[in-house]
Amino acid sequence: MNLDHITPLILTYNEAPNIERTLQKLSWAKEIIAIDSYSADSTLEILKSYPQVKIFQRKFDTHTQQWNYGLDQVQSEWVLSLDADYVLTDRLIETFKSLIDSNINGYFIPFKYCVFGKPLQGTILPPRLALFRPDSATYIDDGHTQLLKLQGRSSQLDVYIHHDDRKPLSRWLWAQDRYMVIEAKKLLETPDRELSWGDRIRKRKIFAPFIILIYCLIIKGGIFDGWQGWYYAFQRTLAELLLAIHIIEAEHLR
Repeated sequence: MNLDHITPLILTYNEAPNIERTLQKLSWAKEIIAIDSYSADSTLEILKSYPQVKIFQRKFDTHTQQWNYGLDQVQSEWVLSLDADYVLTDRLIETFKSLIDSNINGYFIPFKYCVFGKPLQGTILPPRLALFRPDSATYIDDGHTQLLKLQGRSSQLDVYIHHDDRKPLSRWLWAQDRYMVIEAKKLLETPDRELSWGDRIRKRKIFAPFIILIYCLIIKGGIFDGWQGWYYAFQRTLAELLLAIHIIEAEHLR
């Protein structure tokens, strides 16, 4: 695949701690599309320092609307959708060059979560449909986040993207609290028969935080990642606790 045929698409909002590292690994791109939700930090200055970046500003309403707006700005055959804390590896860039199957409309890419730059083994991030033909795809709502609905065949790569978020804990807590309000609403409004087994456990409130802690540390091997593995496991457990609290609150108010 010719790298000139790929346009990276990034959503940004106050991503100064992250966006520079993301852009440094996109020097190969002929054009980069950034959809900014009116950042108040130095994000825009960093974006403007890269001449191939085209900036579009749009007031944030939902991730789905923001991503679909971004897709409308892409003119190339392929789009690489990235969060502002995703960092490509050199091996992944070389993998893009070797892709030749014209019958594939999208590629799932696995992730390695990083804590202060260290890639972890014991993480729970699923592969994401990140490289795809924009004319064959659209984003749809899925709880606090979005899903990409793709027409045609897809495949999965075996090379990782690094998820390396270095924003302060206060920003992470702010985001998780917002996300879990929406996630609680989704779980409570969806019949159990339509939920995955994991979401059914989360809906029960009590067990999910403890299961996540054990899953990250023992089953996924996070205990061997040192203090960074414990940090990640505590982070995910706290997120599940926030979700349980929001479900309890929503049930009480309802």
